[in-house]
Amino acid sequence: MILRLAIGSLCARALTVGMTILAIALSVTLFLGVEKIRTGARASFADTISGTDLIVGARSGSVQLLLYSVFRIGNATNNVTWDSYQDIKSRPEVDWIVPISLGDSHRQFRVMGTTSGFFEHYKYRGGRALEIPEGHGLEDLYDAVVGADVAATLGYAVGDPIVVSHGLASFTAHDDQPFRIAGIIAKTGTPVDRTVIVSLEAIEAIHVDWQSGAKSGQITPREVIRDMDLTPTAITAALVGVKSRLQVFGLQRWINDYPEEPVLAILPGVALQELWQIVGVAETALIGVSAMVVVTALIGMMAMIFSSLNERRREMAIWRAMGARPSTILGLLVLEAMLMAAAGALLGLGFLYLGLVIGQPWVDAAFGIWLPIEPPSPRDALALGFVIGAAALTSLFPALRAYRLSLADGMMVRI
Repeated sequence: MILRLAIGSLCARALTVGMTILAIALSVTLFLGVEKIRTGARASFADTISGTDLIVGARSGSVQLLLYSVFRIGNATNNVTWDSYQDIKSRPEVDWIVPISLGDSHRQFRVMGTTSGFFEHYKYRGGRALEIPEGHGLEDLYDAVVGADVAATLGYAVGDPIVVSHGLASFTAHDDQPFRIAGIIAKTGTPVDRTVIVSLEAIEAIHVDWQSGAKSGQITPREVIRDMDLTPTAITAALVGVKSRLQVFGLQRWINDYPEEPVLAILPGVALQELWQIVGVAETALIGVSAMVVVTALIGMMAMIFSSLNERRREMAIWRAMGARPSTILGLLVLEAMLMAAAGALLGLGFLYLGLVIGQPWVDAAFGIWLPIEPPSPRDALALGFVIGAAALTSLFPALRAYRLSLADGMMVRI
């Protein structure tokens, strides 16, 4: 009976009730959307590199090694000699190893020297491999493969020339040895998108005429350089995959105790968690802001109920005259608020999934954040239940006022 009365009362005030439900729905959409983006960003952050068991570099901090080797942020404190790299590579636990050489740049984008194994073994987002839909990989000494952001920002296409600059903030360019863009990597949402990739031999080639970080007066012809032994003397870091996960910790301990030079091996997952603890403060702020939007919508609902009390005094007095108890009036207003909140929560959930269907491909292509379309999680259900419970609690304030209204107050004719 009371449910039917509540539904009838809400239908009689369809416009104001509808606007309130829409406000709650939009706030719920924002709250759940922020949560979806937060979890998606966290998962994408954690999946920046997957399938790599260890990252090896000069001894420093684990976060620092992760930042410059994976995210191309900062610089290495030192390099790892090629002999040490060969020693690690020859270990029986190692299944594959990919060297990385950093230090140069191209118009504010980092240049990374590596081998063709990088395109084979670097994985992201749970095991996805790099794709080169335009062009091909590193086949010639002066081939360069650029990330999607590099190509989009600088307007590059396959076959365009590209000149690498010495260092990260240097005005000295290796213009005597230009590269040719051989391929463009598909968008990944990882630092690879902002990287220019060349071979390790190419890094050595462009520094043939450099001594102690400065360019000498002579210029060696490219044809002569191609016939040189371009084996590097040192690398910046290396990505390592082991044959068995049970061997990871043993190999890590051996590398960290390597007697020839101070090197460090880190677990990418552990270092990513440490890094997220540093940068993840923003997610707390996002949740706080979206929660305040929900609270604002609930306060608006309470204001709407308060403002409607003056208009409904006669209605309530008639119900009282027909035998309704004050507690019935209180329960009716609380039920109306819960129905509005439930309708708003369900509508907001519908808006969320509609937004995911429409925006998922765009967000993935633009920002590299994968937003999975999955059934509501227990956390989502808990949030919706909280909204409905908060609406019931909020409605108690105007409901208690209506509870105290006397029958004579509602029947009184005001002139």
